[in-house]
Amino acid sequence: MKKAYGNRQYTVITIFVVVGLIFVARLFYLQLVDDSYIISANRNALRFVTQYPSRGLIYDRNKKLLVYNEAVYDLMVVPKQVKVFDTLEMCRLIGITKDDFIIKLKKARNFSPYAASIFEKQISKENYGYLQEKMFKYSGFYVQSRTLRKYPYPIAAHTLGYIGEVGPNITETDKYYKSGDYIGMSGLEKYYEQFLRGQKGSKIIMVDVFNREKGSFQNGSFDTVAVAGEALYSTIDVDIQAYGELLMQNKRGSIVAIEPETGEILTMVTSPSYDPNLLVGRVRGYNYNKLLKDPTKPLFDRALMALYPPGSIFKIVQSLIALEEGVITENTGFPCDKSLVGCHNHPNAYNVKSAIKMSCNPYFYQVFKRIIQHGLANNRFSDSELGLNLWADKVKSFGLGQRLNIDIPNVKKGFIPDSKFYDKRYGFHSWAFSTIYSISIGQGEVGIIPLQMANIATIFANRGYFYTPHFVKAIGKNQKINPEFLQKHVTKVKDKYFQLVADAMYEVVNEPGGTASMARIDSILVCGKTGTAQNPHGEDHSVFIAFAPMKNPKIAIAVFIENAGFGGVWAAPIASLMIEKYLTKKTKRIDLEKRMLEANLMNLR
Repeated sequence: MKKAYGNRQYTVITIFVVVGLIFVARLFYLQLVDDSYIISANRNALRFVTQYPSRGLIYDRNKKLLVYNEAVYDLMVVPKQVKVFDTLEMCRLIGITKDDFIIKLKKARNFSPYAASIFEKQISKENYGYLQEKMFKYSGFYVQSRTLRKYPYPIAAHTLGYIGEVGPNITETDKYYKSGDYIGMSGLEKYYEQFLRGQKGSKIIMVDVFNREKGSFQNGSFDTVAVAGEALYSTIDVDIQAYGELLMQNKRGSIVAIEPETGEILTMVTSPSYDPNLLVGRVRGYNYNKLLKDPTKPLFDRALMALYPPGSIFKIVQSLIALEEGVITENTGFPCDKSLVGCHNHPNAYNVKSAIKMSCNPYFYQVFKRIIQHGLANNRFSDSELGLNLWADKVKSFGLGQRLNIDIPNVKKGFIPDSKFYDKRYGFHSWAFSTIYSISIGQGEVGIIPLQMANIATIFANRGYFYTPHFVKAIGKNQKINPEFLQKHVTKVKDKYFQLVADAMYEVVNEPGGTASMARIDSILVCGKTGTAQNPHGEDHSVFIAFAPMKNPKIAIAVFIENAGFGGVWAAPIASLMIEKYLTKKTKRIDLEKRMLEANLMNLR
């Protein structure tokens, strides 16, 4: 019995010895090996500062700087360390009231009494200079630097986008971001956020009882270096972007120009627009609300989000599909029968080229009728269904009715109707060509955004294919590019038909009877197509697409001006001036330029 209790005694002693050794080992590790608890214990004497990286710069296609960074400063607070001081003096230095001070300090305490949070953000360099001299008085406060975006050219606001403070929906799902961080909210800033943002670093600084910095903790051995974001080399040409925005002043609409051989977007103008510098810094919230309430809707990106009927520019697509399906030949003619659909006065179109040149509505009524009533079924309803689906399939190969996957978010895909759409609207087999004939001239249910219009011009410039339009040609030093932008997209129409229509587009601009004589340039062969898109709520819209030069095209362009009437009067001259400016770097037609610049078309409805 004594021996049994003796064994238990040794067991208990052994347990105590082992536990004691564990505690000794743990204390040895914490005190001599692991510094994290030392850092935590000294938190009241150490300052943990986030090192924000410089956001990546953005350049135009000629390496002109479009977006750079400017230093600003956030006033940080650790509520537990705050002691009594002259609050009125601080309020005066940073431009807030005493009531604001009380509210901000309460908010910081609610966030955490011990952790630092932003007390006042985006203090300017000038105010920071005055504040820094007094910081030793304000226990618990310190200044942390960061950068804000600046725009040397007040242009391309919708393309470049803007940055804003992250919300809880982002901080909860992405651990990189903390409250008070900034993120790309729109445009290139949003799409390329992961490249532009860089990588945050951190720094531990020792401070004395007077809130004065005394150097890095342990010679910076716990610090990490911030890594700057990567630069974007965009496809935008700053000169024609600025010129386009100037031409579109006092007009509603957009201009989109693309380099056909690459798909690189040279310019994207949406009007009315705004100076991107308005959405930077402490005035951002005020300016955003002001722009939001502006009745001209300057925040709305018409080039990517406004859905319009294409009008007569759609006739060149109709021509190709009809030729491909064999329902017409290049020499097919139709009389200009205004009893079918309205048209302006001109001679009868005796072939495809003359129909395009004169933009004859009844001609394309007959062309579309042959496409839809193709003789694929005995019943006219079934025949119309088969014909429309065949047509829609080919139209979509032009990048219509689907989202062009460009490197900017929030792009509409437009709309191309098919049999399912009309079955839902009118009932199964309750519609035929006579119901949908307005599509023949680019009206009715067809909807296209201006980017897609420019892409159509690109397809004709390339005689049958396009590359996905995009805004960035390289990222950082590695010259990366999305491989999707290098893939050729070929339409479902044979190459041989494109030259015929390109020749017709040349005649539209350069031959007597063409509808776009005001787009003619003496030294450059411009090929184009006008459009006058009907507007049930007021004046018709002015539309023009073009490419130039005719051989080896360097620019394809679309101009859409709301409520401006005939495409040859306003959209065509503006497109022509843009082409001349891009290809020759100057404008010779001063009188035409003056008329376009001075025109105010905003009040036309």
